[in-house]
Formats: sequence, C-alpha cells, structure tokens
Amino acid sequence: MGNDLLVTAAKRGDDAAFYSLISQHKEKMYRIAYSYLKNETDALEAVQEVTCRAYMQIRKLKEPDYFGSWLIRILMNYCADEVKRKIRRNDGQQAAAAALEPLAASVESALLERVMLESAVEQLDANYQKVIQLKYYHDLTITEIARTLQKPEGTIKTWLHKALGGLRQRLAKEGESNE
Repeated sequence: MGNDLLVTAAKRGDDAAFYSLISQHKEKMYRIAYSYLKNETDALEAVQEVTCRAYMQIRKLKEPDYFGSWLIRILMNYCADEVKRKIRRNDGQQAAAAALEPLAASVESALLERVMLESAVEQLDANYQKVIQLKYYHDLTITEIARTLQKPEGTIKTWLHKALGGLRQRLAKEGESNE
C-alpha cells in the first residue's frame, strides 16, 4: 500500500494505516525532537504527544503527499513550545548550565568545534536555525524543507544562503578571539 493510500485509509479511521505511517517517520521524528529538546525522555514524550495530535488531526490533512512534512511541522511547533516553556519555567538558568556542561566535561577540539557551531547556529534568526537544522541535522532536501515550513523553495534557498554566511562570519570571529 502506497503512502497516498495509507493516508487516505488513516483519514477514514484505519488505525493500522495510521500506525504504518507513524512507523515510517518515528526515527526522523525522534532525531528532530532530540535536536530541539536535548534529552531522550523529552524527545520520546514529544514523539508520543505529536503522534496523538496527528491522530486527532489527520482528517484535516488536505494533501496526502505531504503527510511527512505535515507531521514534522506539528513536531517542530510542539518542540519550540516546549523549549519556550522550559526556559520560562527555569528562568533560563538551567538551560545555560546544560549548554555549558559538554564544554566543561571535555576540552577535545572536536567537541569544542561542535559546541561553537551549535552556539553559532543558536544565534541565528529562528527561520535560519530551522533551515540549518532540517538541511544538515536531518538531511531534508530543499523541497522537503519548503513543504515542512510552507515556504517557496526560493525563500528556503535564500535563508540557507544567508544562514551559512552568518555562520561563517560568527565562526570566523570566534576563531579569531580564541587565538
């Protein structure tokens, strides 16, 4: 059964078809949730919550071809809300401490480079962050990113170009200050 048929069946209430669709996307959903939430338990909870939300809203999906993009968009919105809620709840202190833990644990250059890169990505505009994460952390194509974010491909290409330029500038500045 093709994805179009599975989506159509799921929209009609076929639980097995819905389960099959979720099974196809659960690894990608977990990776994206983990990249946002930085915690296995929270990422698993996000996948579970988003699966429930998708199940409740599947009838609203207009285009069966876009099921994956629709599902990831729900996940990204959920994760963004969770991050905001955690920052508000913890007043930002715990988040800052968690961000510094890997740096304190090891001074290996590979880890330091990763922390610098993640820090530089976090300083980008929110749209640029999403594009970088979807393209380089989750291996989505420009077309898939455009569908997920509901933006034209040209916009996604522009955001990606500007994001990479911004990262180059930030990393060059950080590299100079560490010498």
